[in-house]
Amino acid sequence: MSHPGRPSFPVRAVRNWRLPHSPRSAGRARALVRAQLAEWKVATEIAETAELLLPELMSNAIQHARRPSGREIGVRVARYDGRLRVEVADANCALPQARTATTEDEHGRGLAIVIALAVSWGCCPRRYGIGEATWAELELPPSA
Repeated sequence: MSHPGRPSFPVRAVRNWRLPHSPRSAGRARALVRAQLAEWKVATEIAETAELLLPELMSNAIQHARRPSGREIGVRVARYDGRLRVEVADANCALPQARTATTEDEHGRGLAIVIALAVSWGCCPRRYGIGEATWAELELPPSA
């Protein structure tokens, strides 16, 4: 059964990680995804954009995920039909909300960055358990 927002077609390549619910995990996720994208030979510009989007999704998950049930954050990167998807799953059932940050705000720009840089983005229920997964997609060149 497919979930809204999940590709309903075959994924060409996928990698999953489970990281601790900790601010340090955003950097760890970025390093893991960077290595995976290098292995898949994803174009530098696309990889750098994915590396920018992922910590924004991670920060949101770390800030809003429920604890103690939200002890881990799931990270997924997938390549399929000309798209690259980065996805973060947490134990928060609330949908992410974009907001307009003021110049004095220190937070609140993450989802605006995702919206500006991604070809598409969204969220869907976690495959297993409580919470949701928020994802962002980038287009891959035809040769990818």
